[in-house]
Amino acid sequence: MEDVIQGLVVADKAKPRGRFPHVVRAGDFLYVSGTSARLPDNTFVGARADAFGTAQVDIRAQTRAVIENLRDILRAQGADLSSLVDITAFLVNMNDFGGYNEVYGEYFDETGPARTTVAVHQLPHPLLAIEIKAVAYLPRTGADGRAKS
Repeated sequence: MEDVIQGLVVADKAKPRGRFPHVVRAGDFLYVSGTSARLPDNTFVGARADAFGTAQVDIRAQTRAVIENLRDILRAQGADLSSLVDITAFLVNMNDFGGYNEVYGEYFDETGPARTTVAVHQLPHPLLAIEIKAVAYLPRTGADGRAKS
């Protein structure tokens, strides 16, 4: 059954904060759930709170960590960042767009993936400034290693 929809939780990534997988394969496409800068030990790259609870978030560090988490999740399915065809990024503060865009440009150019960036009121934790969901294209292959048509 090659057309079965199958989800996967990647063992060495932060456990999803709900009952959903990191990635779902549906045919030739991989759908990556919203991914953040959260580490497996539940700490956050590029974020800290002082003794008064005031948060400081580095959008560049978080963007880099999110993209690298996306890469690792894709690799668990045999894909990579070059397999991405669509990204939706969610920023808590659109004033962070410049730093996010700068780091994004270290990984991607005008050849793709397509991208949408939106501002959101908040994400599931106050130390998160960005989350990205994505779609990748990874054709299934036959026994001869060639893509099935």
